[in-house]
Amino acid sequence: MKVTIEKEEKVANMIFGTIYPLYLNRLEKNGRTKEELDQVIRWFTGYDQKTLEKHIANEITFRSFFAKAKIHENAHMIKGVVCGYRIEEIEETFTLYKECRQMEKLIDELARGRQMERILRKEKK
Repeated sequence: MKVTIEKEEKVANMIFGTIYPLYLNRLEKNGRTKEELDQVIRWFTGYDQKTLEKHIANEITFRSFFAKAKIHENAHMIKGVVCGYRIEEIEETFTLYKECRQMEKLIDELARGRQMERILRKEKK
């Protein structure tokens, strides 16, 4: 599928704090924890726990959430399909949409039982 400006705007205007409980609910149904979810999000965004909790509590949009984030240098290693979109084929002009899908891919891997060491990508030496 191809990302459109309308699709990116829709995601950009969603409130992170309303989506976070949906992520958490999915993970808990699969035997994972809030701590694991937060660890994955912190790794990806560079936020500390206090800042992450502030963003969950406030009505911050995904646009603001990702604009303030320091995306991990190994984010380019997150590949695959999520929500019908192949991450590596999302055009660079849709950075916010790509970052959102990358984070969702990490959460999806966590829900599927993947080991944390593999979710938090590291460059091979």
